[in-house]
Amino acid sequence: MVNVFSRLHRAGFGLLLAVIFVSRPASAQHMNLAGYWNPIYDEDWLERIPGPDVGDYAGLPITDAARLRADTWDADLLTLPEHQCKPHPSTYGFRGVGQLRIWETRDAATQQLVKLETHIVWQAQHREIWLDGRPHPSENAPHTWQGFSTGHFEGDVLVVRTTHLKAGWIRRNGLPLSDQATMTERFFRHGNLLTHVVMIADPTYLSEPLVKSNGFVWIENGDLQPYPCRPAVEVPRAKGDVPHHFMGDNPFLHEYADRHHVPFEATRGGAETALPEYMDKLKGSAPDTTQRK
Repeated sequence: MVNVFSRLHRAGFGLLLAVIFVSRPASAQHMNLAGYWNPIYDEDWLERIPGPDVGDYAGLPITDAARLRADTWDADLLTLPEHQCKPHPSTYGFRGVGQLRIWETRDAATQQLVKLETHIVWQAQHREIWLDGRPHPSENAPHTWQGFSTGHFEGDVLVVRTTHLKAGWIRRNGLPLSDQATMTERFFRHGNLLTHVVMIADPTYLSEPLVKSNGFVWIENGDLQPYPCRPAVEVPRAKGDVPHHFMGDNPFLHEYADRHHVPFEATRGGAETALPEYMDKLKGSAPDTTQRK
């Protein structure tokens, strides 16, 4: 009889261990995203590395206000000292250059996951993604380059929502985002590959959500270096001079259409330019060959 109770006791203890170490609550299980990651530029390489052409808005669901704003943009703006060390906002940072590090911050007593932090080398873009259930702050709270991000796991997928962003950009040729933009992201890990899908909404400059995706590959022995940035006067200018073009007076807007022999209309963007049916609309349209100064 004693042996029977001893066996039952051991069986019960084993069951307890199984409950503790195997059958954890679903909310405590998630994919580990921590580590060092190199961006993969196979997707949208021309846009992300050499940079997009001036006037190329094709396939983007921009509003008339965004188009007008971009038409006045001048790349020389980036030579001003106050613009030289600006980081990418989090709406664009994961599409930029530079190694990515992701790490966990846990409560010392409970070991519960409090937040994920990310750091992208270029311009030292540091971001916090809160996972402890805290709400987003008041709409009057300060806006920052990285915004305020909260997240949760849906199975193995990290879902993140970001608000309180500074005004930024969706393409590095002047296409803007307002400070009312919000962002929803999903992070998928498959072995040593990380896929990042982002959906951006902006009531001012987007007529519908903009969806982009980016890829990363895990680095076995990753390391990060600091990225000091010291602004300097690169181009001497008169005080208060800001590079720009007046509305309707940008001489470079047609270059992209001319180089690729496409109708100028097709480069002007709008949600319809992302649809296959738009090709039917353009059939019979000839490239604009008007001589321009």
